[in-house]
Amino acid sequence: MKKYYLHRQYPGLNLNYEKELNPEQFAVVMRPGGPMLVLAGAGTGKTRTVTYRVARLIETGIKPENILLLTFTNKAAKEMMRRVEFLIGRNIQGLWGGTFHHIGNMILRRHCLLVGHRSGFSILDREDSKELFDICLTETKKKETMIPKGSVLCEIYSLIKNTEISIDELIPVRFPHFNDVLDEIKKVITLYDEKKNSLNLMDFDDLLTKWKKVLLENEKIKDYYSSKFMHVLVDEYQDTNKLQAEIVDLISCSNRNMMAVGDDAQSIYSFRGADFENILKFPDRYPDVTIFNLTINYRSTPEILNLANRSIINNVRQFQKELHSVKGSGTMPCLVPLKDVFQQADFVAQRVLDLSADGISLNEIAVLYRSHYQSMELQMELQRRGIPFEMRSGLKFFELAHIKDILSFLRVVTNPYDELSWKRIVKLIPGIGNITAKRLWDSISRAESPLDAIFNMGRLVSKKALDGFHLFLDLLKMLKGGEHGDAPLQPSAAIGHILRHGYEDYLYSHYPNAEDRVEDIEQMMRFALKYNSLETFISELSLQSASGGDVDDADEDRECVILSTVHQAKGLEWSTIFVIGLNDGRFPSVKSLRTEYEEEERRLFYVAVTRAKDELYLCYPITSDDWHGLGFLRPSRFIKELPEDVYEEIIVEDV
Repeated sequence: MKKYYLHRQYPGLNLNYEKELNPEQFAVVMRPGGPMLVLAGAGTGKTRTVTYRVARLIETGIKPENILLLTFTNKAAKEMMRRVEFLIGRNIQGLWGGTFHHIGNMILRRHCLLVGHRSGFSILDREDSKELFDICLTETKKKETMIPKGSVLCEIYSLIKNTEISIDELIPVRFPHFNDVLDEIKKVITLYDEKKNSLNLMDFDDLLTKWKKVLLENEKIKDYYSSKFMHVLVDEYQDTNKLQAEIVDLISCSNRNMMAVGDDAQSIYSFRGADFENILKFPDRYPDVTIFNLTINYRSTPEILNLANRSIINNVRQFQKELHSVKGSGTMPCLVPLKDVFQQADFVAQRVLDLSADGISLNEIAVLYRSHYQSMELQMELQRRGIPFEMRSGLKFFELAHIKDILSFLRVVTNPYDELSWKRIVKLIPGIGNITAKRLWDSISRAESPLDAIFNMGRLVSKKALDGFHLFLDLLKMLKGGEHGDAPLQPSAAIGHILRHGYEDYLYSHYPNAEDRVEDIEQMMRFALKYNSLETFISELSLQSASGGDVDDADEDRECVILSTVHQAKGLEWSTIFVIGLNDGRFPSVKSLRTEYEEEERRLFYVAVTRAKDELYLCYPITSDDWHGLGFLRPSRFIKELPEDVYEEIIVEDV
């Protein structure tokens, strides 16, 4: 086969494509042009392929300024361009590379007048957008209603723009809590758009919608850019939304040298608006497409890939492919049924210690799960044993705002002189801020019996906050004396009562991820079933959350186990992976079992499995305590559908 070297205009650089690339990558890099769909499986050298493709285009005479590279992070674009410069030995400053929003901003700076903006427009970041929505709320809200706060309105607005679904369709499906205030939400959004235009502002979503508007409504400009960009390359194409895919089609319509790189088997972000149909139906939009498969995996052992392949094959809607490992044979993946979540936590912690004793760095060990709440018991066990860990899925469980809110309610019942907890919970009441909270605390602190005195403090609260304050008092009365006023509620019942009597509504109106936060609190309720005393429960949680497990910020090189949701772990890899909580209704989630998203959940499982390089443990508890007593959990269907020859089952003795 012929060897390819860099063009003579770059003397001294002997880039041998055949030697540097495997046959699958080589085929992609050397393709002259036309529509290309590169299905890059996990660990198959996708970045390397894109980098060499750009180098090859420049070698063949394509000027950097005629290449557009779209990525999902600016960091990825900079890294790819840095590698290209290293390969070809010169600066490629003219190349257009970056996120969709970055490129959209560059184009709109030139053509903003065409979409009703003046030169020098400002860009609102997400925090700015939230604040502007809150301003609009205060101007349109006539009374206290369940209309969502700015952070949730940002989420709603962004989904409408990026999925191009009408608000009338979106709210009932994604935000059913707000069906009754749909008209009010529309008014706030209308005012938000008006303010942006009058103040010469654009938010992140405008950078896409108005980029598309410029191209659609101005034929000459569309022709200019689609001619200018002789080659368009899109990384992580499976994560594009409908709007982004349409922009790419418009910007590449003249030359039609569009290379989409991605993996349909790793499409897991529908909740962010990513549209799986973009990659699946790419051949329908580009009938003359050439499809390439990158299947040679450099990350995982053959045994791990065998399990991954046998799992994803159960998806009907996909491009069929099978990953092959270049590594030698390793250990079989382990399937580990466990008595309950506590034994699961104990098993993982002990196995981590064993691996560490065998010389495996803690940095090379990760525990993955479907939802953040599934890590609670493990966090406590790692803390108890003094095993350092780092959360990649958010804050540690007891640092989460909603968990601290719940604990604050419980604390004022057991210690009515807790100033911080009192101030925290009264500020959850609409219309009460720092000044009123201080006024209430000053009176509470002087009272002989604070929990009784609070019921006579309505005079300290403004009229607009009075209804919320009375609901708050009803809740306190129940927590303090139980349903019949005889004794405080037990911990699990108390948490449930807080959640169902106002706090759940508060979460949905204040947080875009309210459903996840409710799950966290429900897990906390299950955990609390072990305790009969509020005081004991609060004390143990406080001691656990304050001890061990913390990573010293000053010691960035300190080893620690990584705890992460699978979504956060995409694109990363570790030597040893534990996937925990593999039960139907947990992974896959309950919500997915009621909808058409089961195949996306299987893709999520596939992503989890393919993060492992050498060892893989699939763990699931068999039983769970709930409000009806001990119940049995079903293993995840993703486990049950695996043939038995792809794993080894480990039986853990109950001690």
